[in-house]
Amino acid sequence: MKTPWHLWVVGVVTLLWNGMGAMDYVMTQTKSDAYMAQFTAEQLEYFYNFPTWVQASWAIAVWFSVLGSILLLLRNKNAPLVLGISFIAMAATAIHNFILDEVKMHEVTSAFALYFSGAIFVVALLLWLYARAMRRDGILR
Repeated sequence: MKTPWHLWVVGVVTLLWNGMGAMDYVMTQTKSDAYMAQFTAEQLEYFYNFPTWVQASWAIAVWFSVLGSILLLLRNKNAPLVLGISFIAMAATAIHNFILDEVKMHEVTSAFALYFSGAIFVVALLLWLYARAMRRDGILR
């Protein structure tokens, strides 16, 4: 079956989108001075004190999203599974940051964090649903 044009568009755009998330993750984890200089001392303390499970969940969310976009571009049937795992890990991270943590992320940063996290959530959900539809339609093998 011929690859539909929209798979290439979705795959490339989401790879770039997820790549930005990976860059944020790497810069935060390596405590890049140039990158972290944009944050206040209070924000840095918040980011650097995530529990281990949140660090792991964030890593899974980020790297599985990148892998999922690559698998989509390769028309690999495992793309929906990988993107689903990424979505679940992203949801777990968000639940910690906005519900469970004593200090909520939007209290340390701004209300924009809520909106941007919402956008990330919607994109991840739509990408997972798209990958499932492509597998169902026989595009992914």
